[in-house]
Amino acid sequence: MSTSVTETHGVRAATAIQTAPQLSVDLAPGAKRELILRNPVMTASGTSSNGLELARLFDINRLGGLLSKGVTLKPRRGNPTPRIVETPAGMLNSIGFQNVGVRRLLSDAATVWETWDVPVVVNMLGDTVEEFARLAQVLDGAPGVAGLEVNISCPNLDVGGVAFGRDPVAAGRVVEAVVSSTTLPVIAKLTPDVTDIAVVARACQDAGADALCVANSFVGMSIDVNSRRPRTNRPVAGLTGPAIKPLALRLVWETAKAVDIPVIGCGGIVDGRDAVEFILAGATAVQVGTASFRDPFASIRVLEELIQYCRDNDVADVNDLVGALQVG
Repeated sequence: MSTSVTETHGVRAATAIQTAPQLSVDLAPGAKRELILRNPVMTASGTSSNGLELARLFDINRLGGLLSKGVTLKPRRGNPTPRIVETPAGMLNSIGFQNVGVRRLLSDAATVWETWDVPVVVNMLGDTVEEFARLAQVLDGAPGVAGLEVNISCPNLDVGGVAFGRDPVAAGRVVEAVVSSTTLPVIAKLTPDVTDIAVVARACQDAGADALCVANSFVGMSIDVNSRRPRTNRPVAGLTGPAIKPLALRLVWETAKAVDIPVIGCGGIVDGRDAVEFILAGATAVQVGTASFRDPFASIRVLEELIQYCRDNDVADVNDLVGALQVG
């Protein structure tokens, strides 16, 4: 950091000139197609629709990356209401993957994504391995699509989702099928609902995943003591928000130690220091999710606070923070 001296009304004042840190990160080193973000801050799937609304509030191209709302081959209506419940320091959701289907996504949203500079990664889900592969084929080469996030972790479904993510063999089969069906970078989104996340993480890496997202929502529930019924339409739902941050942080740390591919941290991030914690634990990038419901500008604020942290701590390159946690 250098310093310039200015003269103001005869008083010498030292003004710090702060150089912006290097923020770009590579989420798919060695992949068929690159996925380089201008900074580590992404949105999380399902929390900002397809980015079209956010783009009306701020320059969407300031973000490192954007995740689409999860998509399936055919449209889905999702679960009946009620499917959102506030909890202390978080929320439960049981949306059930409501979406317009991949063809409508490409015609309505991807045509807009194509005009953006920010890379958009499509979160995708199938009920079978074959459906995952078919989705990958449809999305491969689609204008505006920069990568695929394979959702093997959604807890609000009767089939697919977390059923694949709990089993390393099944998870590997899904990832392998997607990788063989696309030239796009492939990110596997893992469930926290496992005994040892490192086992599933290694299976996904061995199957060809370029990166891992850790983690999806935790399974929880809330009960109305007056009616003695669950507050969501299904007895259990996905818990997100600040309440899960310490748990997600631990999973990122364990995953990053187990694999040699980039890890994306997700779970309870609300400010820049949260993002730094995940990066120190081993995350190459982070996703901001539930915080955007309360503050649509949350992802931009996280980015600005991350940049300020780097400046305040003389961090010239954000990659120098990845896995820099000191233990012992």
